[in-house]
Amino acid sequence: MSEQYWDVESDVVVLGSGGAALVAALSARHHGASEVVILEKSGMVGGTTAMSGGMLWIPLNHHQAEHGVEDSFDEVVTYLDAMAPEMLDPDAVEGFLEGGPEMVRFLADHTPVRLRLFTGFPDYQPNLPGALAQGGRSLDPEAFPFDELGSAATRVNPPKYGLPKVTSRMEDYYHEVGPDDLEERRRRDFRGQGQALIGSLYRGVLDREIPVHFETRARALVTEGRRVVGVTAEQNGREMRFGARRGVVICTGGFEWNEQLVKAFLRGPMTGPISVPECEGDGLLMAIDVGASLGNMSNAWWMTSSKESSAGHSDARASYLPSQVERAFPGSIMVNRAGRRFVNEALNYNAIGFVLHNFDADKYEFPNLPYWLIFDSHFISKYRMFTSRPGEPIVSWAKQADTAEELADLLGIDGATLRETLDGFNGFVRQGHDDDFGRGDNTYDNFWGDQTFEPPLSTLGVIDQPPFYAIEMEPGVNGTCGGPRANQDAQVIDWNGDPIPGLYVGSNTMSAVTGGGYGGAGGTIGPGMTFGYLAGRHAAKQG
Repeated sequence: MSEQYWDVESDVVVLGSGGAALVAALSARHHGASEVVILEKSGMVGGTTAMSGGMLWIPLNHHQAEHGVEDSFDEVVTYLDAMAPEMLDPDAVEGFLEGGPEMVRFLADHTPVRLRLFTGFPDYQPNLPGALAQGGRSLDPEAFPFDELGSAATRVNPPKYGLPKVTSRMEDYYHEVGPDDLEERRRRDFRGQGQALIGSLYRGVLDREIPVHFETRARALVTEGRRVVGVTAEQNGREMRFGARRGVVICTGGFEWNEQLVKAFLRGPMTGPISVPECEGDGLLMAIDVGASLGNMSNAWWMTSSKESSAGHSDARASYLPSQVERAFPGSIMVNRAGRRFVNEALNYNAIGFVLHNFDADKYEFPNLPYWLIFDSHFISKYRMFTSRPGEPIVSWAKQADTAEELADLLGIDGATLRETLDGFNGFVRQGHDDDFGRGDNTYDNFWGDQTFEPPLSTLGVIDQPPFYAIEMEPGVNGTCGGPRANQDAQVIDWNGDPIPGLYVGSNTMSAVTGGGYGGAGGTIGPGMTFGYLAGRHAAKQG
């Protein structure tokens, strides 16, 4: 270890406390690092992972064989390459595809995390070569009893909105849990999805007595020569110095809440990030300062979102809500500034992001921005609309009118065009096929629809019952996916392709191993956690 002064010394210092960070800490401890510390910028653990669906996209995991799912290294690479041509780093992909299954085994054998294969959940681009159109690569965390966390349960970042679900995503989708079991789960504060993943990982951290320094914002890496030996951080208004004998692992998330970085790097408008506001690019800036090479900087994990605006909402920063079922259930469409549909609304959110950035060179504008979600009274009587449950009053930021023409007037678009769009869509529904965009033609579209209907009517429904509603949508992100490039051991590499000694990266901080292609449910968390695992494993064995 260096002769510098440190307030705290340890073998491995992990920055952040989302899924990737907690796995990095657990992996480092398991693989031989006797002292590990976690620095968390906020007062809560979990980051954006805690607010997410919590799933992990991990091809070639051991659960596949148990369920008779056939998969192969070559098929996965074919699929990834089809999603992100010429964008893949072979070393990083190899690290992901070999390290992911190993991480899943590690979680099963050495942590409280329990994962199930979500059978039937298709890859996000099911029509591409190498995809598993019927599912088999996404893993769902089992619900976890938060009473096992004791008082530490209050340290877990809460869901984006509403009470935590007491069921896993798979249990919820297939209605696997009966009323009596639900009551028992509520009593023990069971939580599913991202809450379950973070809660069970945090339990593992507590069991190993790995300290978490809350309200501690890492600011700069400390180096000796080329080697990273520690980090300086702000804590309660003063500087703290944390020494790392074996390595520093950056898992601080993306840069989507840093307006300057967004304008500098992202390829198109982005106004609605759904992640935690702590994702300001801290890890990216620290890595740049020590010579990290960068990749994938113009891309993000794109998301359709809406800005929440209600009387009871007083956060310092705006809150943006993700949209999935709101645009996939039958009876809603999205229209652009011209009042026309522009995409299959039931597609995965990342793919829709590319369409939002279409550019009209003649008019010199983004023709699909702004855009709105359009639906009717029948829809809100049956389905959730952001924070409004079926049959409840519509969210306060929705526009309402008795006719399509009046609604269009409120939005500043042509009324005759919106009426024509609705009539045309309703005609497609009645004939049983979306001739414009093929909504309902693939397994992914229908997976997210109303399962009481047969495809494609699980996602196609008429919009003809007044009043009519519109909600303005945003070109948002789950998080950015560009950053420091990593090798197969999660070591940050410089512009010569050489590892920077003592520096590792995971989470959305890193240049995405999938090149910005979103493989399936958990397509950010799975790779991000895998590189956290690889980072902890490699760092623990140094020195």
